[in-house]
Order: sequence, then structure tokens, then C-alpha cells
Amino acid sequence: MDHDKSANLIARAERSIPGGVNSPVRAFKGVGGTPVFFASGEGAWLTDVDGNRYIDFVGSWGPMLQGHAFPPVIDAVRARAQRGLGFGAPSEVEVELAEAVVARFPAIEKVRMVNSGTEATMTAIRLARGHTGRDMIVKFQGCYHGHSDALLAEAGSGLLTLGLPNSPGVPEDTAKHTLTLPFNDADAVARAFERFGDDIAAVIVEPVAGNMGCVPPQAGFLAALRKSTADGGAMLIFDEVITGFRIGRAGAQGAYGVTPDLTTLGKVIGGGLPVGAIGGQADIMDRLAPTGPVYQAGTLSGNPLAMTAGLAMLDSLDAEFYETLKSTTDRLADGMMQLAVTRGVPLTVNRACGMFSLFFRDGAVRTYDDVAAADVDRYRRFFHAMLDQGVYFAPSAFETAFVSGAHGDDEVDRTLQAAGRILGGLA
Repeated sequence: MDHDKSANLIARAERSIPGGVNSPVRAFKGVGGTPVFFASGEGAWLTDVDGNRYIDFVGSWGPMLQGHAFPPVIDAVRARAQRGLGFGAPSEVEVELAEAVVARFPAIEKVRMVNSGTEATMTAIRLARGHTGRDMIVKFQGCYHGHSDALLAEAGSGLLTLGLPNSPGVPEDTAKHTLTLPFNDADAVARAFERFGDDIAAVIVEPVAGNMGCVPPQAGFLAALRKSTADGGAMLIFDEVITGFRIGRAGAQGAYGVTPDLTTLGKVIGGGLPVGAIGGQADIMDRLAPTGPVYQAGTLSGNPLAMTAGLAMLDSLDAEFYETLKSTTDRLADGMMQLAVTRGVPLTVNRACGMFSLFFRDGAVRTYDDVAAADVDRYRRFFHAMLDQGVYFAPSAFETAFVSGAHGDDEVDRTLQAAGRILGGLA
């Protein structure tokens, strides 16, 4: 495929944008080569600036649950935009989207709209600390919750040592209040509460990890988090920015039957426009300003365009949609596994409804260490070969592939046919 225009654009962008991109993974550092600049999208397909077309499994990193340019969303946003782009004041559609979220998530009695997933998780942490009067946060290796200082911490020299900054600009005094534990390790959580229980304000987790690839929770892991936090007087925060409305009507908490104290949302509830949200029990949420002392504000929070897009998206999702989405995801994942077996390529495919990941290695992938043991160079070769075949996967071995309602039999067949041609060369 010809990518001359993309190559010219990245060279031009690097003169005015750090690294030429506005989010690091877009730079293709994980796979090498030239980032692709896209011009348009429709359904399950993207078209780049050079006119090449691709089946898209990135989906703007998750929010395009019905595919690109989904007509009900486009029509609703167009009608809304003609009445004004925003007011910095309340509008009715904010209330309507809040009611839609509350109606679908039993754990959410009230919800505050914000502008991004990072802002949502940052607010959740502040609210948990304000509600409990404690400072320490527990998070998990491989789970990403945005780039606020408190959450850019890595594990210390041992599993139960205080956190260290994992980015310049994050003060040690901030990172030391964050404890990072292995994902899917309930025993490590129990030990943390034995040692630090009186100091732990909250445990925050992606209930299905999506930022080290798709890694579902092991049986009993989420329930163990619920018990440890309840017994220890701490709060349980589910970061469902990715999983919310993607793997079911009530997100991962509905799928796995575990109720958190706070939930962060994003992606799907903006219908493709920037948005985030935090929700929970009414008495906890009422501790946010203006009814309570925990401060949070945002000029564009509840922007009517984003609220309108999100409402149109949620209105399109029913039980039949999720059954079809799961079936499509399973067909892709199972097909990839079968192709790898017949061609002698070590491959593990994790999946949850609407999400899947390819790990080039043998054996189960349950933890960050399992993910790190996958063959990154094999993924790099697979990525570029699939790109040349007109299939766009995430430009990183540690990201999730997303399926939409627009991915039909034709897209699945084309993807598996392309993979079949390529996997034999990766053995």
C-alpha cells in the first residue's frame, strides 16, 4: 500500500506537535513504521489519506460500538449542533443521559459527567479519599487509569512497598500513596489490607483489563476485591471507561455480578465524542461540590453534543445487539486460534464481549507478567502484514482489539482470510 501522504503528514506534524501525535500510542513506536493518518470512517471500515481502506479493529480505542459514522448518532449530533455547541450551563440532554446511565447500572444512583476517562478516575480517587479520610490507593499492574499523578505509579522493590513514580513530573510524595499489585492476585490484595488496611482509601481496577491487552478477571477475583474493601472500610472503584456498555448493558459489573462503590465511564457514553463520567451511591456522590466538600468542576462537562451522541448510542443497544456482538467476537477469536494451531504459531486469544487480544505465546494470559512474556516482534510483523492486507489492528502488542455492531460476516471472513495468509509466515 502507498502511504506517501501519511509519511508527509507525520513529518509535518513533528514540527509542531511533540512526536507528531497527540497521544503516544499513535506514533507507532510499539510496532515501528509510519503512522497512518485517517481521513474518514464508515461502519467497520476506515479510509486513510492515501485512499487505502481498512477493516478497523481499533474503533477509536473503544467508543465506536456501532461502527464509524453511525447514522442515529450523526443525525442527533447534527440536529443538536444547529441549536448551539455548548452553553457552560445546564441543558436537558445532560439530565436525559444521566437518567439513562442510572437506569442501566444498578450500582449507580447518581452520576457526574466530566470530559475524559482520566478526569473521571482522578475524580473517583479524590472522592474516595475525601469520603474515607484515607490517602492510599491500590491499583494493579497492567491496568491504566489515565495520566493523573496519583495513578502514574509503579510497584516498589517488593509487592508491598510504597509506589515509585513511573513518569518524570510525578512527585515521589504523590506516588508513595499508591500501591501497585499483580492483577488477578487476590492473595496479594489480602496481604495489602493486612499491612495497610487502615490507610487504604480505595482499590481501583479495570474489571476486565483492557490496557495490557484484554485480560479478563479470574473466577473469584472481583468478588475477593469486594470483600477485602468492604471488610477494610475502603472503597471499590471499577474503571469501566472501556468495558462500560461494551461488554453488556451494565458493563463488567453486570456481567460478573460484583457491585463497586464507584464506577468510572467514558468511551461509549460519548458516542465517539470526548466524555467521561463517575457514578455511585447517592450518599457518596453527594459529597461532590456543590452539595459536598470534595471539589470537581469542568467548563465543558456535560457538553450537549457529547451528551446527545451518548444518548443516541445507548438508545441503540439492546439484548440482541449484545448477543450478536459476542457471537462476532467469539467467531473472530476462535478463528484466529484455529488458524494459529494449523500453522504452528504459538498464540493465545483472550476475549470478552466486544473485545479481544492476540498474544503470541503459548499458555494462559492472566497477569501482566504473562502479557510481558508474549512475542512482541511477532506481533509487530503480524500488524504490518495485516495492515498491508487492509486490516487495522492496534499499533501495539499491549492494546485491545475492538469489535463493533458494524462488523459482519464479510469483515470477519476477510480478516480471517488475511490472517490465514500471514500466520504461516510467522511460525
